[in-house]
Amino acid sequence: MSSSSPAPRSAPSPITGATPLSLCAREPHVPADRLVAEMVPPPRFDSVRFGTYIPDPNQPSQSEAVGVLEGFAAGLGEAPGNGGARRGFLGFGRNKAPKPPAGPRGVYLDGGYGVGKTHLLASLWHATPADPSRKAFGTFVELTNLVGALGFQQTVQTLSGHRLLCIDEFELDDPGDTVLVSTLLGRLVEAGVALAATSNTLPGKLGEGRFAAADFLREIQGLSAHFRALRIDGEDYRHRGLPEAPAPYSDEQVTRAAEETDGASLDAFPALLDHLARVHPSRYGALTDGVSAVCLTGVRPVPDQSTALRLVVLADRLYDRELPVLASGLPFDKLFSEEMLRGGYRKKYFRAISRLTALARDAARLVEAR
Repeated sequence: MSSSSPAPRSAPSPITGATPLSLCAREPHVPADRLVAEMVPPPRFDSVRFGTYIPDPNQPSQSEAVGVLEGFAAGLGEAPGNGGARRGFLGFGRNKAPKPPAGPRGVYLDGGYGVGKTHLLASLWHATPADPSRKAFGTFVELTNLVGALGFQQTVQTLSGHRLLCIDEFELDDPGDTVLVSTLLGRLVEAGVALAATSNTLPGKLGEGRFAAADFLREIQGLSAHFRALRIDGEDYRHRGLPEAPAPYSDEQVTRAAEETDGASLDAFPALLDHLARVHPSRYGALTDGVSAVCLTGVRPVPDQSTALRLVVLADRLYDRELPVLASGLPFDKLFSEEMLRGGYRKKYFRAISRLTALARDAARLVEAR
């Protein structure tokens, strides 16, 4: 089965006696040539704009960031890309590309999880005056997957004709991937592509202010001069005035809701974790094509780091697609051990908890409507 961007869906409608879908029964195939075409803001951020971002009045950095990004988007309309798509194969056979404009050609949004960085990044993508085919939006993981699918040179050639590349959740955990992407971005900057990126301040470093920005600018080394870092302060909006992770439901409630919800999937959590090990993370989005809600029984702590990192990627794809997650077992804030939450990947685990908790709240209607 091939991947396609899910169409906007209405709220799940109840039907009686339906056989739920199973994510564990799916082994999607995603053609490499579709990876670039699908590098657009996810469905959750289809309609976001700068005007729909509501800054916290107690956090002036949020309003300031909106103003800077609006100006950045407008400036991209004044300096078209170099038309890299018009070059010969792998960039040869044409005149040398024009020198990129002086000054920063990138913005880096520095802040904790849940302060609206992805909303702002997607708004920048929408506001940039260029055809969608000349703008790309993807996570750091999706960008590394693209290089793996197309090869480095082909990725450079494909993206060089773009006006803007947005990278959400830039990761600094893997030195090899960081060097790979840094090298790729260097080539794209030379081609005149504007860049925008987000990342998360590690939860244990929130008191140190610019920790994430300092790490980002250090790791990308020669590219640092091309980025302006924008600090976005604030608390996780998904938790503002809301309770912590909701209590899980019973196996019977989850199963009944799956059977009575059109397009819902139903899987045992341990079996799903095993299945994720057999599916490449670049295909996790396609794994949920046509699914209206994800129902899981027997949620328990993840057993190891590799499994936990795969679950993080799935949580991101579920959140992107606004899929409610109804579960039995343990609440989602008990997924990761204390050791994991203190370790080097903790920002990913906190993000996954935050996003799964939001989706669990969304899923309450599946039970309350019965």
